[in-house]
Amino acid sequence: MPRRERRTYTPEFKARAVNLALEEGKSRAQVAKDLDLTRSAFEIWVRQARADAGQGPSGALTTVESTKRTLRSNSS
Repeated sequence: MPRRERRTYTPEFKARAVNLALEEGKSRAQVAKDLDLTRSAFEIWVRQARADAGQGPSGALTTVESTKRTLRSNSS
């Protein structure tokens, strides 16, 4: 089976998708299926949203912190 072409999603789309699972109570598997997402990609979005909200595991980087780290490593 050929690999799926990499797609990009807006932050708004990701937020709405995560909201379906976390706020509206739909299962993550069902949201991923309904929106034609890979389950693993959607799980990453959910984990990141929780970290951004301060609900992630201790030491988890928020999106802002992660972006800063990436920018610093790319500029070196």
